[in-house]
Amino acid sequence: MNKVTDKKTASHYTWGNNCDSWILSENPSLSVKQETMPPGTREQLHFHTNAQQFFFVLKGMATFYVDETRTTLNKHQGLLIDKKSKHFIANETNEPIEFIVISQPLINNDRTNVD
Repeated sequence: MNKVTDKKTASHYTWGNNCDSWILSENPSLSVKQETMPPGTREQLHFHTNAQQFFFVLKGMATFYVDETRTTLNKHQGLLIDKKSKHFIANETNEPIEFIVISQPLINNDRTNVD
């Protein structure tokens, strides 16, 4: 069934330090989320055994650390992260960031945090 969704109708949850996520679409083979991160926040270093992820910045500037490489993305830029790559996203600016993250397949039960 075709269904229109947006932040108003999508399921919402918070993660990390006041970060928001809206589940725009989710099934066992694909997940699409819209997320926001306040200034000065970051995710924990982790990897996914089975899933690849594509991040696309809608607003602000996001910094990614992938296998010890630092990459900065500006508005309307994206980055593919291969499965098994150790990574995290950070907001190292004074402005909030907003982005889309697409995971294939679904990342539920496919995340290993790295200390």
